[in-house]
Amino acid sequence: MTLLLAPMEGLLDAPLRDVLTRTGGIDRCVSEFIRVTGTLLPERAFRRVMPELDNGGRTWAGVPVRGQLLGSDPACLADNAARLAELGSPGVDLNFGCPARVVNRHGGGAALLQDPDLLHRIVSTVRQAVPAHLPVTAKMRLGFHDDADAETCAQALEAGGASELVVHGRTKAHGYRPPAYWDRIADVRQAVRIPVVANGEIWNVADARRCVQESGCDALMLGRGMVADPGLALAVRTELAWGGADASGVPWATLEPLLHVYWALIAPRVVPRHRPGRLKQWLNFLRRRHPQAELAYQAVRTLNDPRQIDAWLHAHVPAPADQGATDHTRTEACTGTCTATCGDNAAVTAC
Repeated sequence: MTLLLAPMEGLLDAPLRDVLTRTGGIDRCVSEFIRVTGTLLPERAFRRVMPELDNGGRTWAGVPVRGQLLGSDPACLADNAARLAELGSPGVDLNFGCPARVVNRHGGGAALLQDPDLLHRIVSTVRQAVPAHLPVTAKMRLGFHDDADAETCAQALEAGGASELVVHGRTKAHGYRPPAYWDRIADVRQAVRIPVVANGEIWNVADARRCVQESGCDALMLGRGMVADPGLALAVRTELAWGGADASGVPWATLEPLLHVYWALIAPRVVPRHRPGRLKQWLNFLRRRHPQAELAYQAVRTLNDPRQIDAWLHAHVPAPADQGATDHTRTEACTGTCTATCGDNAAVTAC
């Protein structure tokens, strides 16, 4: 079984990738999208979204991160894919699933699912630009307005040279409303010969088991479920891959010190007034699974000054054993102007 960590714009970015891969169980990550809009991006644009490029394309825990590009111009995407490969990304992923209006209005993301021929041209052009030893993969939804062309789109991506396909089990019109249609992922899987990864609404081990059964996939991409329960990948791997009896995941005592790590990692990337919100955002997910996170969330809920958060962390949260493990990646400060667009399973508020 292969378990991937999803990109979620405004939430599951480099700092949270770093933290979640420390808990174990994840085989590979995909970066949040790097938007390509008609020009060859400067090197700093790639490193801002994917600082793991300065760590051999891996998180601190050693998990590879594949950079994801979003755009609609085949030639421009190819140029930027070649640059991403030169910078050390262990592969290139293409976004055909983002449902955000601003992205779709400009012909990107899920809007491209209305034009299978363009999907083919994009992947084919990118594949030719990227060194043969590096994989080119794609992430798609079941469709735009409906799922009638899901198989056709998947076949176009395969014919263009994609070596793997992640399928989010909803259309753009479905947005993020449950359920995810895992049975339709099975139909897509039957229509292509490349590996297919199932994605969407996997919150716990029971969801993962049902997704595997209904989709027929032996690879899953985890998003919000992993944010809410950082032990989910280990639990899924234990329960489904090896049939072990212990599927309890990661205890709070192990997770709690990672709040320090996350806080330190977002500091250089997020303007001060938005940093407390980012920590609260993660705690808000964590309290779904951990009662202790509910107590922590209530303690910081009204704190809006980073100095207050810092004081609370040092007073109430155990420090990580490795104090030097938070400064391994190069980061660039956020301008504070970015907005949420899309992610694996939910639109979330960015910094």
